[in-house]
Amino acid sequence: MTHARRPALAALALALALALLAGLPACAAPSAGPTSAVSPTLTPDAQSSATRSRFRVGEVTDYQGKNLDPAIGPSDNSIGGVQRIDIGPYRLLVDGDVADPQSFTYEQVRALDPVELLLTLHCVTGWDATILWKGVRLADLIDRAKPGDRAVTVIFTGVDTYTTSLPLSVVREKDLILAYGANGLDLPPELGYPFIVVAEDKLGYKWARWVTKITLSDDPNYMGYWESRGYDNDADVTKTP
Repeated sequence: MTHARRPALAALALALALALLAGLPACAAPSAGPTSAVSPTLTPDAQSSATRSRFRVGEVTDYQGKNLDPAIGPSDNSIGGVQRIDIGPYRLLVDGDVADPQSFTYEQVRALDPVELLLTLHCVTGWDATILWKGVRLADLIDRAKPGDRAVTVIFTGVDTYTTSLPLSVVREKDLILAYGANGLDLPPELGYPFIVVAEDKLGYKWARWVTKITLSDDPNYMGYWESRGYDNDADVTKTP
């Protein structure tokens, strides 16, 4: 390595360290998977021993010939740490611009028609995780509350007060789900038990964890926690924040 390149590399290392100290955006899923832990001797779809060690007992590790990523990652980057929810008194609220606000117990949500999807979560910090999700259609929950004609935005609030939003049209067109399962087991607390928004084709900060409230709003420009701090409100996977 030449002396001319050393200052540039040192500056890059310092910048990365400062970014870690400042905290990373909540990505609503673990930083797991072959791309973040594969050794040079592994093929692109192989799993490292570090990845395999994070699978829970009974967790599905592959699906239709594709390796899955563990539902629990090596670290957490949420705004308030991993939340531990007492499911007894827990209620999922659907409110806002609706004619009939709803309050669901955990079991009432799980009693709705289930949907299973194999989807990859892409974090803004560069990693991704492919997981087999199981949950219910968000539209099934929303429609029970009878959204008003002016409702255009769906706001998700977590137990840790984290917020983010998606256009109601996107929720319907993509048939997005609220997941309670990952890789054949219930969500672990690290991934958002009891519920995580599976925001297909959106960056991880749209995947709200520990969801306790779904609010219908007539504000098309609502900004959630990270969006109000400069992150792109569309959060399309093909864009940068």
